[in-house]
Amino acid sequence: MAKTVITFGTFDVLHVGHVRVLNRAAAYGDRLVVGVSSDALNFSKKGRNPVFSQDERVELVSNLKVVDEVFVEESLELKKDYILQHEADVLVMGDDWTGRFDWVSDVCEVVYLPRTPSVSTTAIIEHIVTTRPIG
Repeated sequence: MAKTVITFGTFDVLHVGHVRVLNRAAAYGDRLVVGVSSDALNFSKKGRNPVFSQDERVELVSNLKVVDEVFVEESLELKKDYILQHEADVLVMGDDWTGRFDWVSDVCEVVYLPRTPSVSTTAIIEHIVTTRPIG
C-alpha cells in the first residue's frame, strides 16, 4: 500500500530551501501532498501579503516533480482534517514548527525536518528590497 506524506507551507519566492525540504519530505513515502497557505492565512501568520498570489504559488509547487497533489490550506487549525482528507500517513514540517503539530500524532506520524541553513524567503525579500535601485 502506498504511503502518503503531507506537508504545508507558503512557498513564496520559491527557492532551493523549498525544493530541498520537499525532496526530503517525499523520501518519507510514495506520494507527496502539499498544502499551500492561502493568501489570507499567510497574512495572518506573517503580517504581510506574499509576493506571489496563492494561485501562482499553487502552480509553482504543482510543477515540481516530487509533488503529486497540491491544495490550498485555509487554516492551521484544520491540519488534522487535511491529513484525514488526503489519507496521509506522515506529516512533515520544518523544524521551526517543532512541537506545534504533535497534536495530530494520533492520526499520523509527525516529522520535523531541519531547515536549509542560510536560506529564507524573508531574507531573500529583504535583500531584493534593500538592493533594488531607487528611481
